[in-house]
Amino acid sequence: MAKPIKETPILFGEDARRFEARMKEKRTESPEDRARRLKIYEMLMATANF
Repeated sequence: MAKPIKETPILFGEDARRFEARMKEKRTESPEDRARRLKIYEMLMATANF
């Protein structure tokens, strides 16, 4: 049987400021990394049995 999921803790103070700043940072991905990620995704989707 699955275990119950705990509530997500609320962040306060410096933890909250750090989290918010990190979420606002733009994440970049090189074209090579993107192509690799999409290739892996397509392989997984081709083998998935839905």
